[in-house]
Amino acid sequence: MKRKPLVLSVCVVICAAMFFSLTGFISYKAEEDAVKKVITASYFNGAFNDLDTKAMAKGFHADFAIYSAKGEDISKYPIKTWINNIESRKKRDDFDPAGSKMDCRILEVDVTGGAANAKVDMHKNGTKIYTDYLLLLKFDSGWKIVGKVYHQHGNR
Repeated sequence: MKRKPLVLSVCVVICAAMFFSLTGFISYKAEEDAVKKVITASYFNGAFNDLDTKAMAKGFHADFAIYSAKGEDISKYPIKTWINNIESRKKRDDFDPAGSKMDCRILEVDVTGGAANAKVDMHKNGTKIYTDYLLLLKFDSGWKIVGKVYHQHGNR
């Protein structure tokens, strides 16, 4: 008779562990999906495929910048400049919206609490152009892209 309480206790412990693991996984998956949604709407479609600067403003933090190495210095390209350049390009007579279209792929997303990073590839006409690393933070208003570093492939 002593075995039944022991077996029952072990089952309760195992079920509780599975419940908390599953709950953590569901929470992680929801955050990962939210990060992917911001990247798709604001980065892939906003900054490239649709040139939707309102979507960019929604998904990028106001202090966002693209960082790149220039010799031993860091070059910083702020979101305000990027948005203004897109709006200026769209007003030109020779503007071709198809020229900005990219095949965009999320390769990896890693979320830890309110911080996340994503690795994405950008292809144009079947050629890999960029590998981007995006940093995101979760604010009261949701996930925002706060920074980017990248590698440009080929001789562009």
